[in-house]
Amino acid sequence: MTHAVVRMAALVMLVAAAPAVRPTAQGAAVQPLDDREFWELTRMASEPGGGAGTENLVSNEVGYLRVFPELASHTRGGAYLGVGPEQNFTYIANLRPDVAFIVDIRRANRDLHLLYRALFELAQDRVEFVSLLFSLPRPGGLVASSTAAQIFAAFDRVKKSEPDFRANLARVTAWLRARSWPLSDDEWRGIETGYEQFFQFGPRIASDSMHGGSPINMAELLKLRPTGYSALMEATDARGESRSFLSTEERFQTVRALQRKNLVVPIVGDFAGPKALRAVGAWLRARGTTVSTFYLSNVEDYLRLAGSWEAFCRNVASLPVDAGSQFVSSSAGAPRPRVGPSWTGALDALTKPCR
Repeated sequence: MTHAVVRMAALVMLVAAAPAVRPTAQGAAVQPLDDREFWELTRMASEPGGGAGTENLVSNEVGYLRVFPELASHTRGGAYLGVGPEQNFTYIANLRPDVAFIVDIRRANRDLHLLYRALFELAQDRVEFVSLLFSLPRPGGLVASSTAAQIFAAFDRVKKSEPDFRANLARVTAWLRARSWPLSDDEWRGIETGYEQFFQFGPRIASDSMHGGSPINMAELLKLRPTGYSALMEATDARGESRSFLSTEERFQTVRALQRKNLVVPIVGDFAGPKALRAVGAWLRARGTTVSTFYLSNVEDYLRLAGSWEAFCRNVASLPVDAGSQFVSSSAGAPRPRVGPSWTGALDALTKPCR
């Protein structure tokens, strides 16, 4: 899929006079959340879940790193908003926001991020994180400076066992229960099912998502699909630089630190829904914090097809943004995902229906 980086403020001006709010110095108003505050925030902001027609344990966007040379000059801090699974951690690792919200219409996505919350707490470094995620024994010979490719090559040589998975599942379950979060039976099942998929398929687990479109578009899209989780972690940006959250220990620890502050908050929500984005915006505004980056993936295609683009525009207008706020999109505004060179341009070209 193609990816674009465009300014958010243009969209806001098209639909409402949303006041610009700049972050307080170094995000001082965004303090770590305790477990009760974290759960109350995700509960308060979430909407009833829906379906998106895709499996969401692993990203299918191998090209999402291509925009990072352009993103590299973006001011760090503020709030990050995103959608989907692990690619959000790479944006967080590189942009270093003060707080991150992962908003996804699929309830299973919140289950997944609760699993990740436990794993980031239990793992002390990248190697232990990969070991826990896939329930594989930790291989020897790896050091803090090992590359993602070296780490996954080492894990390719170890064998999985059911007892390791059961032991790790017990650790994850115990950690989550200690938080006293009132998870439902369905949520517990979702967490266990997702974790078991990582164990069964290992580091080569890949999204089996399929997008609508002509056979030609589908064939082109499939060429861009990664071969698995390890390929996503080893991918490079347009300049050949490794940037995944597992590419260096520093990037991993950046995400881990934010997770341990309970400041990576998963929300069940529709971008065009009546509650989720508005609740996030109100929470940020109360803390004088601006949205710095909003990663859309290709959700705008679904919004257009559903006829809900205007509702999405109004929700964005409720967010605290400024002239430096930006979207990252994997769509060029076509009625379905389009394959081709990276697209960049003024956001007003995408928002004519909102005028």
